[in-house]
Amino acid sequence: MSTSPASSGQPMSTRVNTATELTAMGLGAVAYTAVAGIALLVFGFDDAPIAGEGSVGTYAALASAVATMLAFAAGRYALHLRGGPRISGVLDVVDVAVLALAHGVIALLGWTLVARIMAESFIDATVFWLPILALSGAAAAVSAYVAFLSATHLDAQLLAVVLATFLVLGIIASMLTASDPHWWEENLSSLGITSDLSALAFNLTLIVAGFLLTVLARYATRAIPTAEDSSVGRVRLTLIVIGVFLGCVGIFKVDTQFWIHTAVASGMAIAYAVLTIRLKAWIPGISRAFLPVGWLFFGVIFVLAVMFAIGYYTLTAVELVAGVLIFAWIILFLRTVGALDADVGRDEPPASS
Repeated sequence: MSTSPASSGQPMSTRVNTATELTAMGLGAVAYTAVAGIALLVFGFDDAPIAGEGSVGTYAALASAVATMLAFAAGRYALHLRGGPRISGVLDVVDVAVLALAHGVIALLGWTLVARIMAESFIDATVFWLPILALSGAAAAVSAYVAFLSATHLDAQLLAVVLATFLVLGIIASMLTASDPHWWEENLSSLGITSDLSALAFNLTLIVAGFLLTVLARYATRAIPTAEDSSVGRVRLTLIVIGVFLGCVGIFKVDTQFWIHTAVASGMAIAYAVLTIRLKAWIPGISRAFLPVGWLFFGVIFVLAVMFAIGYYTLTAVELVAGVLIFAWIILFLRTVGALDADVGRDEPPASS
């Protein structure tokens, strides 16, 4: 009768997946203990509201964000020590910092939205001191656990999901906290023109998402099969241009720098169009079934832009749909390239000994 590796006394140092899982759980336990202990100092034995100023939701969101960033950085460093992707230059350090910040903001916005929803479900309710410790600690533990595993399993596909999640949570948080309930009558960028927390969240979301997309461009184009180095460089440059322009949309406000804001927003659409049109020439082996998806998405964006020009649609609708389609295409592109890489790798004959 055969025995499993675990039962045969295999040392833990050779069981990488088990060691990674145990480390993630250990970091979660540390985060739980630290955040719950600090919560006792912050709240004492007093009650607290679910959401808003001085609430358990705000504390849990902030504490989870810090725990998430630290856990993600620890995960990337663990890979570095294990001989995985090396952190060897300034760009690598910037990549880790931006990714850690993005994960932290996702935790911050995610738990803030959860707290707000729960507050709307339990109107005027308060939380006793013991549940404050348990809930805030649990939020930080889950966040740290997920962030560490995300760092140790990060690839282009997962990074695309992180980018999409970051954008969705950031935009929704800005919408829910907007001081002007009729912001949508102007345009999506009007979320970023005020001086309140909503505008800060909106602009910061776009800026960090732009950095994320430039990081994504490096990850996604490190090894594209069936493509020459010069073509890979063009794909990478186009994705970087989209990321830089996305960040500039958050930097240049539509009310004070209208023409710059409009130029970079339009530049995103132009760069996307160039990428979809030239994709077959740059990556010859890419699936023919995928190419019409980009053309269809660009056609929809163009039609919506025309409808806005004739006054049929609001600019907000055009911006929302265009953003969703562009980033949906980027996610599909990354998965398609990943599938191509896997297929080409399988087709290659094994190296002779």
